[in-house]
Amino acid sequence: MCGRVRYEVSAPLQSAGYCHCKRCQRRTGAAASAQARVAPGSFRVVQGEDLVHAWRPPGGFEKAFCSECGSALFSRHRDDPSIISVRLGTFDGDPGIRPSTRQWVASAAVWEPIPDDGIPRYDEQRPS
Repeated sequence: MCGRVRYEVSAPLQSAGYCHCKRCQRRTGAAASAQARVAPGSFRVVQGEDLVHAWRPPGGFEKAFCSECGSALFSRHRDDPSIISVRLGTFDGDPGIRPSTRQWVASAAVWEPIPDDGIPRYDEQRPS
C-alpha cells in the first residue's frame, strides 16, 4: 500500500488460486486470499527488503508483509524458500493469470458464500 516495498517477477506465473482457510481469512480480513505461484528463482525484492518482515506459523508457509504499512506481500514455503506465492492484489497491473482453483473450502467463511463460478474446489489443500 505504501509503495516502499517493490518486487519483480521475471517469468510467467505458474498458477493462481483462492485460499479459504481460516489463517488466510484472519490475515486478510476477507473470505479468501487470491495468490499466484511464481516459477522458482523468478521472484526478487528490488526495493525495501529491509521492510519485509515475516510471520512463521507452525505448519504453514511464512507470511511476508511490509513492516511500514502492514500490506500482505507473499508467502514462502518454510522448508523450500524457492516456493513462493505472491498476493494478486500487490501487482501494479494485470498479473496475466486468473485464479483457477479454490482450496480449503471446508473452512470457508459462513458469512460469504463461495460463488458458483465453475472453479474446481478442494476441501483442503489443492493437489500439487
